Amino acid sequence: MAATIKDVARLAGLSIATVSKYINGGHVIDANSAAIEQAIKTLDYRVNTMARGLKTKKTKSIGVLIPSVRMVFCMDIISAIEDELSRENFSTMICDCQGRPEQEAVKIEFLLEKQVDGIIMMPSSNSSEAARRAALAGIPVVLVDRRFNTMECDRVLVDNRQLAEDATTELLQAGHRRIGIICGPEDIYTTVQRLNGYYQAYEKLGLEAYNDCISFSDYSLEGGYKALDSLMELPEPPTAVLATNYETTIGSVMAINRSGLKIPEDLSFVGFDSLDMSTLVTPALTMAIQPVQEIGEQAARLMLRRLDPQDKNKKSESGQTHSDNKYKGEEIILTGKLNRGASIKTI
Repeated sequence: MAATIKDVARLAGLSIATVSKYINGGHVIDANSAAIEQAIKTLDYRVNTMARGLKTKKTKSIGVLIPSVRMVFCMDIISAIEDELSRENFSTMICDCQGRPEQEAVKIEFLLEKQVDGIIMMPSSNSSEAARRAALAGIPVVLVDRRFNTMECDRVLVDNRQLAEDATTELLQAGHRRIGIICGPEDIYTTVQRLNGYYQAYEKLGLEAYNDCISFSDYSLEGGYKALDSLMELPEPPTAVLATNYETTIGSVMAINRSGLKIPEDLSFVGFDSLDMSTLVTPALTMAIQPVQEIGEQAARLMLRRLDPQDKNKKSESGQTHSDNKYKGEEIILTGKLNRGASIKTI
């Protein structure tokens, strides 16, 4: 039978109130703290977080919703979030929404039933009624890599427009004009931003982009493979291609290899997201790198600030403040970088 808080108090020779105060983060004298820790260790006592949550309205748990556990970008962010939250003794509940808004709504309801203290999410669409209900119920919601059109909440973003512009400019300055771009779903925030950056690079150099070189996919390996094939089947194929996420980068490289094309002799190429990926391909790829570790850390820190009532009107790391009266959501925008490899040929 599992040990109870009464058992801990009895073995430590202290009151239940003192043990409860210690377990819930309150201050007790060093001698009592040592006695409680020894009793907990001896009895292998485990805190019943659900029972504690019913009393304190806090479960020290954060729900994390992602489009897919198969996406390396998502898993890297989860790792950074968990590292940051664990330092404050928070646990995480990971939910794979399979890129489906309806599944996302189901998962949010599940997390609310579990009484999570907050939700960090990478939405599958530009709006979420379930997320709005959570926010109205007082559950902090932090978005990663997305904005909502229908509600204001905290968000951590990367300057995707600038990153895509830098990658496209690199290709344009190497003499390429017909540059293919493999985007994600047309209605996703990151897709729009990266495509805008692509167009912006052309505009700043006084050039016209080729709309037939724009291909939309589903941010998957298979999507990248098919998109690369479709671009190369054009009557006038592009001389360079920019893939705009990790999975489409891998899928594109697979399609290039299978077709017998060589990088950069036959096709210049720029990938997205993974610095490690650039070194696994010969020659090393030029990559648009997002600061994945920092994204996860900032999302977790932003959540922790929202859960700390002492910080509600304190300036955050981004210099913004949170006011409960007119809260518009704090936005942290991070900067990516272009890591240059040998995958671009000057023409």
